[in-house]
Amino acid sequence: MARLIDSQISQNSGSFGAPNTVLDGTPQLFGTLGLITAGAGPNLRVILNATVTIGSVLTVLTPAVVQIFRGVGPGATLIYTAVTTLPLLGVAALTTIPITVTAADFNPPNPGFLTYQAFVFVGGVAVVTRIGPESFNATAYSD
Repeated sequence: MARLIDSQISQNSGSFGAPNTVLDGTPQLFGTLGLITAGAGPNLRVILNATVTIGSVLTVLTPAVVQIFRGVGPGATLIYTAVTTLPLLGVAALTTIPITVTAADFNPPNPGFLTYQAFVFVGGVAVVTRIGPESFNATAYSD
């Protein structure tokens, strides 16, 4: 039977209108959290959920990318990537798109504490803004 090890939430913005940050091709961090896994048994697994809401006036098809990493900095391990093509509604049509993803990290190395980070970025030439809400959560289980 699965046993709950730890659960954490990173709520960057709980409402519409914040952080109101323009996105480009550079990944922007919108969530960081750490899980205490020291008491885990075999078959450690982590379930992660993230939501980031973006808005834009699109005149070209634009991909939005959400990535989740285990660890921080250059040595972090990419564990999940989702690509969503933002809808093209025409000139002067504001589009608000909440992007929600669910990821899993099965049998990660267990140093006793795991850090996860969620990033978002867009490709193409469109002007896209992070308009909130933004949330990132994770739960660790083991046998």
